[in-house]
Amino acid sequence: MMRLHKLLASQGLGSRRAIENWIKIGKIEVNGKVAHIGQQVSPKDRIKVDGKFIEIANTPKETPRVLLYHKPEGEICSRVKEAGTASVFDNLPALKQERWVMVGRLDVNTSGLLLFTNSGELAHKLMHPRFEVLREYAVRVLGKVTHEHLSNMRKGVMLSTGMSRFKQIIPHQESEGANQWFTVSLTQGKYREVRELFASQGFTVSRLIRTKYGPISLPRNLRMGKYIELGEDKVSGLMKLCLDANVVPA
Repeated sequence: MMRLHKLLASQGLGSRRAIENWIKIGKIEVNGKVAHIGQQVSPKDRIKVDGKFIEIANTPKETPRVLLYHKPEGEICSRVKEAGTASVFDNLPALKQERWVMVGRLDVNTSGLLLFTNSGELAHKLMHPRFEVLREYAVRVLGKVTHEHLSNMRKGVMLSTGMSRFKQIIPHQESEGANQWFTVSLTQGKYREVRELFASQGFTVSRLIRTKYGPISLPRNLRMGKYIELGEDKVSGLMKLCLDANVVPA
């Protein structure tokens, strides 16, 4: 048996706090009755969220599974796709009784590291900006970026989604003609945030690769379109980083 909000969070349906709010306003039913806060359930119970049955075959494992996937450009980060499009989910191993939850999507023109897990709670902690998990990117920019431009992006720029800045931005010594390479890092992970920060200074990002997410780096020998599973010791490290008992999910 497990508390309802914890069980649903483990399936990637939302954070524990969000699901508790759903329970309070009557959005969840268990065995035909409106659920209540603190209710204990099992995977055998018939659970509805917003009138739709949620299939939960078993309780989550103590140690979640985590995949590292090397996303190529051209793949979309969605299970729903149009004819002729490729999805990052196409290349993942099948799960019989669970589903893969994506950690921090990348736009179709961005490549690099994507994490997937079968733990909704772990995914939430890795993605939510309040936990400030660092994302690192290699960026190729067309044009001459000056010290003033770099200073602006470090201090902060007002974008359409609010104030944004790089935690770190390091120019590379090598260049490719009119292009410059940078390593940048940030914690919020808003949609197209890296591209928009450079665009605010008048520059176009011609290539963008995510190289690191939290403590996990993109392995050099991991080919595009392939995945590897993280070992239990490193998963435990992620758990220690993100599932600290003193941190309450948003």
